[in-house]
Amino acid sequence: MLELTGILDWIVVIVDGLGLPDVVRDIILMVLAIAAIVVFLLIMCLFLVWMERKVSAHFQDRLGPMMTGWHGWIQTIADALKLLQKEDIIVASADRKVHFWAPIIVFTVCLTAYAVIPFGKGLIAADLNIGIVYILAITSFTVISLLMAGWGSNNKYALLGGMRSAAQIVAYEVPLTMSLIGVVLMSGTLSMYGFVEAQTSYFYNWYIWPQFLGFAIYITAATAELNRTPFDLPEAEQELVAGFNIEYSGMKFAMFFLAEFLNMFTVAAVGTTLFLGGWQPPLPGLDFIPSWIWFIGKSLFLVFIIMWFKWTYPRLRVDHLMDFAWKVLLPLAFLNIFLTALGVYLF
Repeated sequence: MLELTGILDWIVVIVDGLGLPDVVRDIILMVLAIAAIVVFLLIMCLFLVWMERKVSAHFQDRLGPMMTGWHGWIQTIADALKLLQKEDIIVASADRKVHFWAPIIVFTVCLTAYAVIPFGKGLIAADLNIGIVYILAITSFTVISLLMAGWGSNNKYALLGGMRSAAQIVAYEVPLTMSLIGVVLMSGTLSMYGFVEAQTSYFYNWYIWPQFLGFAIYITAATAELNRTPFDLPEAEQELVAGFNIEYSGMKFAMFFLAEFLNMFTVAAVGTTLFLGGWQPPLPGLDFIPSWIWFIGKSLFLVFIIMWFKWTYPRLRVDHLMDFAWKVLLPLAFLNIFLTALGVYLF
């Protein structure tokens, strides 16, 4: 199999051969990188929707989509085409500008996080020295878009869903951020590429072992940030008729729907980078498999774990949900930081 880095080097050589000014050359390479990431993520979104349907079906002893394509793989494409053709209906009393921009912001925020995700060896758009800080900062804008959707819809149920979502995301963002500090202390870097390079020599040096408590806190808090069961109070159908996105239709609804799956892959990609060695193979002798396959495979494994949560546990009550963030996850996150700092200082 050909490593993607070889193809990228070939593209860079072609662009360099055009003799363009450095500024124009950098812009062309940046646009090509953005286009490649967007195409990959759109395909991944379609795959994750299909995967969710099949996982949920098998958990409930049924088959899921089977009629359109092999094991129903064309079903998601058909649904996307259907949503593209649906009429965009806006409530007469809605705040049209806020209503319009909410799904665009939530989808754009999802895409921009991938600028610093290392998909493989040498496969990173921008290796910032504060990569993890950038991701935590940019993804926090999601809460703004959900509040905009609830407020702009001029619907009390949508507004309650947006407020619930804001409270939940703000609460669980604190233990999620704290859970990553242990990895930062051990690696001595904030660069996403640096985290992977610090976990060399196969699976026994991956940070999931010394940072298992941090990983457990991260995957739990991240599931809550994604508004997925058992933390899906912002979309509790029996109370809020689907929550903040109830007044959206057509492609705007699809953008919220796809952003949820894109955020899920973002969580998995960050978890893979920080805890599972990124693109590193787990054992000697497996280096012949391209690095990007290892990265995507590990990320999809974490996606499966998150889906497993959804189709196993019941929904929490809202007061239990908030208590769990502040009274359980946050103290455990501080305990993990203390133990990690003590270990780094002593050993």
